[in-house]
Amino acid sequence: MKVILKHDVENVGRKGDVVNVAPGYGRNYLIPRKLALEVTSSNLKMVEIERASLKKKVEQERLSFQDTIQKLNQVTLTFNRKTTEKDHIFGSVTAADIKEALDARGFAVDKKRIILPEPLKRLGNHKVTIKVYHDDKAEIQVAVVAEEAPAEEADKAPAEV
Repeated sequence: MKVILKHDVENVGRKGDVVNVAPGYGRNYLIPRKLALEVTSSNLKMVEIERASLKKKVEQERLSFQDTIQKLNQVTLTFNRKTTEKDHIFGSVTAADIKEALDARGFAVDKKRIILPEPLKRLGNHKVTIKVYHDDKAEIQVAVVAEEAPAEEADKAPAEV
């Protein structure tokens, strides 16, 4: 079944694309949710008009996101975590932790756009990819370091009176 996408659908296509999908997927999912239209001559003409204006809009958006990508590529986040004597960390650094740190620095990034297959569980420097705009991605540096233990009062000898 051929449909015209009205919105970007992951793993299917982008807005305005004419794609071939399984009939059930088109009838039962895409069309009822207004994500796509059936291919007809009138729908194709309407989409061609929208596509011309969309192309200009997409280029403007892409240019505006290039500045954000350049700024994100220069970001280095440092997380302090408690460790054992053998440098195993307690807990981990998750996408939510990274999002929170980026929000504190003024970057509004959705947690779902942070590509982190599994939480960071080792000390050291890690590169984390952030999906900024469609295929445009930025890489930030994340440093996981051992938290310094505070000087303990119990180790000090009591003063003699």
